[in-house]
Amino acid sequence: MAGQDVRSALAALDAARPVIARLDGSRHPEDLAADIIESWSAVETALRSLVGGSSLSGQALVREARSRQLLTLEQANSLVQFQAARDRASRTDYRPNASDAAAARAGYLSLESGLMSALNPAPVASVQTPRSAPTTPLPSGESFAPAGGRFRSTPWRIGAIALVVAVVAGIVWLVVPSSSRSDGTREGLRLLAQGKREVARDVFKKAARDNPRSALPLVYIGRMYRDEQRYDSARVYLEAAIRRDPKSGPAFRELAKLLFLQGNYDGARVFFVRAAQADAGDKEALGYLGCTLIRMGRVPEGQSFIRRAGPGQWEACAMQLAPGSVPPGVPPA
Repeated sequence: MAGQDVRSALAALDAARPVIARLDGSRHPEDLAADIIESWSAVETALRSLVGGSSLSGQALVREARSRQLLTLEQANSLVQFQAARDRASRTDYRPNASDAAAARAGYLSLESGLMSALNPAPVASVQTPRSAPTTPLPSGESFAPAGGRFRSTPWRIGAIALVVAVVAGIVWLVVPSSSRSDGTREGLRLLAQGKREVARDVFKKAARDNPRSALPLVYIGRMYRDEQRYDSARVYLEAAIRRDPKSGPAFRELAKLLFLQGNYDGARVFFVRAAQADAGDKEALGYLGCTLIRMGRVPEGQSFIRRAGPGQWEACAMQLAPGSVPPGVPPA
């Protein structure tokens, strides 16, 4: 993709961000329909910029962008679902619902994250979240074999998560080296620590556009969505972060936490291992790897990794002696 075309497309999407932010199935159907139609119009403008100008619209425009390999198959499918929601919303006898709002939001986020990744000239690496994977050695030389994970979702209290996010953001601000943070990322962390989440999210998105080689802004956006339990949106940005920097330990770790929360313990195991390989000093990755193994019934192995990680909230997992029980505080934001 031409860099100028991508920037023009992102500018078109920026205009619709306030509309996307208020998409909610609980709103009045007429208001929701208007927002879906307006946001799709911005997406079409972005796609036309991406292809260098076109008179096409709807699925024909999506197919044109896909035929030029400007969209992945996943992005194209997501946009087709968005366009279908837009067509339904335009009918006077139809009442848009939460599913339509979700389709619109997912399509917008999929395109936006793809455009942000396109600004990075580095090769794109695929991101897979397997339920089982081959044995992967850890930096210390230890290894473990795959096992079938139990799939169980874990509910979290939004208020507690918001508090933890604010604390963690403050800690990250202090411990992440300044060389790893752009000015925009530092500003986003400051705003996040103050509880100004939506403003911080916009600042992180701008930082991701301004620093196409940095995965950190996308990691923070993904983590914010994960903490809000908007898991689909979180996965879009965390996978985009990994595509942008295939060696990003924080991106691997945060995606692993997301998979853990969704009950995909074997997938979480794989990405916690990759995080530990990327940064042998990542105690969070080692600690929550131990939690994951315990959830999979591999208690002695899990406890050994928790001991290696040292003190931390992951120690709560050590109290779990049987698969299926839910220890408190695992994993935090």
